[in-house]
Amino acid sequence: MAPTNDHPGEQGAQDPIKLIAIRETALSLDEVFRAVGDDAAGGTALFVGTVRNHDGGADVDELGYSCHPSAEAEMRRIAEKVVAEYPVRALAAVHRVGDLEVGDLAVVVAVSCPHRGEAFEACRKLIDDLKHEVPIWKHQKFSDGTNEWVGA
Repeated sequence: MAPTNDHPGEQGAQDPIKLIAIRETALSLDEVFRAVGDDAAGGTALFVGTVRNHDGGADVDELGYSCHPSAEAEMRRIAEKVVAEYPVRALAAVHRVGDLEVGDLAVVVAVSCPHRGEAFEACRKLIDDLKHEVPIWKHQKFSDGTNEWVGA
């Protein structure tokens, strides 16, 4: 039997972009996961980026993120592109700015779709495009006293 799209769950969500934010406070996995809950979604993919203790063979002691004032609007623009390309039921993305410690959550994104494959693909597209296009800069301080800026 061919799908008919007669079921409301097969139709697009009203506004699938549920949460887009830049935060100076700790991020919450629960908040992002709850934001993408949707009864018509059979798959939810969540990506969590954390501060690691090394980069490029050097030990990282401190890390700080800063962003351009347009960063949140750019996140929304990217989210809109993902929603246009995939059958997204709900989408959320939050990024942290300020000083972070090793193990802290730096970014959390989630996407729910009717099926798992679509959710994985949409989530991957979302995080990859956020990392490459949103004007957020990372300042790493290394154990040897050196530092570097890494940007979008």
